[in-house]
Amino acid sequence: MAHIAWLGKKTPFCGNVTYGLNTTEALRQRGHQTSFIHFDTPGGLSNGESALLANDPEVSLPYLVKSQVYTIPFPGAQRELRESLERLQPDLVHASLTLSPLDFRLPELCEQIGVPLVATFHPPFDSGMRHLTAGTQQLTYQLYAPALARYDKVIVFSELQAEVLTKLGVQEQRLAVIPNGVDPECWAPTSPQCSNPMQQEVLGRVGNERIFLYMGRIAAEKNVEALLRAWRLVETKGCRLVIVGDGPLRSTLQNNSTPTKENDVLWWGYESDLNTKVALLQCAEVFMLPSLVEGLSLALLEAMATGTACVATDAGADGEVLDGGAGIVLSTQGVTSQLRTLLPVLRDQPVLTAELGRRARMRVLERYTITRNIDDLETLYRGLLGATKMAA
Repeated sequence: MAHIAWLGKKTPFCGNVTYGLNTTEALRQRGHQTSFIHFDTPGGLSNGESALLANDPEVSLPYLVKSQVYTIPFPGAQRELRESLERLQPDLVHASLTLSPLDFRLPELCEQIGVPLVATFHPPFDSGMRHLTAGTQQLTYQLYAPALARYDKVIVFSELQAEVLTKLGVQEQRLAVIPNGVDPECWAPTSPQCSNPMQQEVLGRVGNERIFLYMGRIAAEKNVEALLRAWRLVETKGCRLVIVGDGPLRSTLQNNSTPTKENDVLWWGYESDLNTKVALLQCAEVFMLPSLVEGLSLALLEAMATGTACVATDAGADGEVLDGGAGIVLSTQGVTSQLRTLLPVLRDQPVLTAELGRRARMRVLERYTITRNIDDLETLYRGLLGATKMAA
């Protein structure tokens, strides 16, 4: 089996973190050795020594700034990364790119030590360039394309994302489309009665109304404000909008939120407990993702696997995931007006939402399981390392 040095994030929580933790755990379960390298030492180590200890599978690199979006490494981080890789002697380096200056130096570093280099490129996008946020993300792709062209393989989540990078000069043979995957046994529907204790605990907080759910970061690119505006404009008797998550816009949106009906919007806050998140989706009737830009949302896949009816914009790969009847796809332009028309239909047609939930889960089972994801990842590794190394 192969030894994979995984360069990624463990904090702060974001989709990149979930992707890295889930993937490395699945690789370990298949017998591969993984060494997780991540930024976890503010300001550098006080003793000036590497954070790698003998036989320690985890490496902590120093940083100056770390956020959900980007990381600025400490000046000595590149040296520590090189020393750690030389000591670990992995068969392959897989970088779940953290939007860090080190991303641009990795091809040269791995070439010097003779190790194949794989990247997973996460930045969200909207190929239609329909708004300012999409334009900003397009600049990120333009900035990264020359560096990505030097990686041995670059994993993206959709054919559309691959097309964007190909147009920017990344050779097609360097790109591998491997969508995110989720565990359908963990993220699974239950009976409509929501009878298990965790679901009862969730219902005790959200109430017995029909639940419309948003789960994710509360930031400009997620466009939660458009969802709130639409919710205020329609009659939502018997329904409640539950906002699960945190982010830079939470306090502003929550303080400015003036719903027309008392308590029809619940600000749940950040939720770290896996079982609670599963229960929230199991109790929800509709999951909504009004993003302006996306990659491939894990929250969307989790909602689909749980059998929740899903509404999302066509940003990133999300429209591709729901295409063909697995959910309702909106344009990133005019989200409020589209939702204003759609919400009464979803409110009045529970048979429709139940059928959408059924189709959503079937789509995940067909295309977006973690098992399929790791199968494809092992195939990619095998192409770089050879079948003998992967089977050893």
